Amino acid sequence: MFGCQPILIESNPVLEFVCSEANKLTNQGLYYARQWYFKTGKYVSKFDLNYQYKPSKHFAALAAQAAQQVLGSVYEAFKSYRELLKLWRAGELADKPKLPNYRTKGGLAVVSYPKQAIKLVDGQVRLPLGNQIKAWFDLDCFMVPMPSNLKFKDIKEVRLLPRNGCFYAEFVYRLPQFKVEVDFSKALGIDSGLHNWLTCISNIGTSFIVDGLQLKSVNRWYNKQISTVKEGQPQGFWSKRLAGITETRNRQMRDAINKAARLVLDHCLEHSIGTVVFGWNKGQRQAVNLGHQTNQKFVQIPTARLKDRIAQLCEQYGLQFVETEESYTSKASFVDGDQLPVFGAKPEGWQASGKRTKRGLYRTAMNWYINADCNGAANILRKVATMLGLDLSGVGRGSLTAPTRMQVWVTAKRRREAASLQSAA
Repeated sequence: MFGCQPILIESNPVLEFVCSEANKLTNQGLYYARQWYFKTGKYVSKFDLNYQYKPSKHFAALAAQAAQQVLGSVYEAFKSYRELLKLWRAGELADKPKLPNYRTKGGLAVVSYPKQAIKLVDGQVRLPLGNQIKAWFDLDCFMVPMPSNLKFKDIKEVRLLPRNGCFYAEFVYRLPQFKVEVDFSKALGIDSGLHNWLTCISNIGTSFIVDGLQLKSVNRWYNKQISTVKEGQPQGFWSKRLAGITETRNRQMRDAINKAARLVLDHCLEHSIGTVVFGWNKGQRQAVNLGHQTNQKFVQIPTARLKDRIAQLCEQYGLQFVETEESYTSKASFVDGDQLPVFGAKPEGWQASGKRTKRGLYRTAMNWYINADCNGAANILRKVATMLGLDLSGVGRGSLTAPTRMQVWVTAKRRREAASLQSAA
């Protein structure tokens, strides 16, 4: 299991030149692979690509191993296309995949350096350049800072990532595996949403909500700024200011993902919960129809990336991560034990015992008012209870009614207030 740690590095002509040469070499490889496929119906091998373009000046501009990695990415793209095409022909994929296409002319591409190509020199990582650059500019390498929280021996690869006018050095390393004492019969159900980004409830009587209003506010301000800058400009307009605004927003989203995933993991470790059940409908963002404004808010929230991050942390700490479809979990009543059909297979005459009311509440058949999202999260647990052998008797009215609300970003004032409350208790 591997992790990635990006660090921002100063932009310079060498980085821009290296990434532009990688972009040109990628397009050369794509041209050869596409023509080979059109004429023979076969897929090119990575050895053919390396043999064909080793004399290229774009290949020579990069270190040999970095150039091979660039052409290897072309081979991987066609390999993925082949596997997706098999799934589509077998009826397991809805849309027919498209053949890998060319990158934008004049753009920048990722450059990867395997461990064998890099060295540690005076606390910095040395990245080599190609013979062509050495002949042109009398420059054989450039340096990037070594992260202080990593050991050089653990690094497997270094990638140069051009993104929104910035350059990142991404260090790939093997993640340590932690052995923790957990009980797999204890489970946490997670229901994702917009205002309540994650609603979590366990079968041991705990529940909490990861607030999504802060992310909604960030996205709203981002869309407002983008709209203001693009006003009166032609379609496809882009500028350094737009790149800066987008990069700031993306960093905020990455930070929110990491912190929200850590909140979920810490809760599981604190209560020895060994199973995490995430409700997710594949393709829900493509098929969502909540109105123009709500669609924009919903689609831009990176819930899929958060789900993957939670799954990664579960694997690292030895927890069981289960993903299940969540059809009818919001409509059915957990308290009344309503049947939970799969989407497209709802029995004729099926009707929920309760219904959702205003202000995020759900009214059961017994006229109880519980949190609507907690009801959905509990039903997600019920979807897999038989398969996993879970006992849901611990899901009580208290956890369904009054979940704890947690903020992704907590201000210093909030921390002081929380500390004063704990000391008073």
